[in-house]
Amino acid sequence: MAETIMVRDLPLEERPREKLVSYGPSALSNAELLAILLRTGTRGESVLRLAERVLAYCKDRGLAAMVHMSVEELAKINGLGPGKAATILAAVELGRRLSVAEARIEVIHGPEDAARFAMPHFRHETKEHFAVLLLNTKNHILAMPLISQGSLTASVVHPREVFEAAVRHSAASMILLHNHPSGDPSPSREDIAVTQRLVKAGQVMDIPVLDHVIIGNNSFASLKEKGLMGN
Repeated sequence: MAETIMVRDLPLEERPREKLVSYGPSALSNAELLAILLRTGTRGESVLRLAERVLAYCKDRGLAAMVHMSVEELAKINGLGPGKAATILAAVELGRRLSVAEARIEVIHGPEDAARFAMPHFRHETKEHFAVLLLNTKNHILAMPLISQGSLTASVVHPREVFEAAVRHSAASMILLHNHPSGDPSPSREDIAVTQRLVKAGQVMDIPVLDHVIIGNNSFASLKEKGLMGN
């Protein structure tokens, strides 16, 4: 049986915490960063090995899967427990909030701004989410209420719910937003049909739909730029 190498047995410059202090967090691997959060391993297992097992648990779904994990699920990993699981999820949530803060945009000038504002909210979702970006007369963002979850269909996204939100926030116009969990933002026929239906409703309500931006994996598609708005 191979001898277990504990972090305390490593040279100082190879220990995660000391390495971070000397070279900065970008110099560390995911396992090393996670090991700093975990602080200690278990009897006969180093904290680095424990961190590697946690990452292996997320391998099939990807590291971003942690956003949707509960303390109870993570704590099932041998050697974690509720305390360490809570520490991991707290760090994940801080990272998520930081990404949202970095995307702070107040005025929308085009689809790029809408996509940059929405991406942190949709990035780790495994289902389609449909929201509306509500704007005032100067294109300042008023709110981005979620309208529905699930595959985009005319029955799921009804004009009543969309424009009820717009009236509630006294919006002058709106941009439709939804994500494609596949990562490919190319609009489907259903996306186009729903868009054109809402564009017509906006004309009746005098709350114009300016665009429909579909969020993919660090990419987006604008139905206005593609000439698919139907107006």
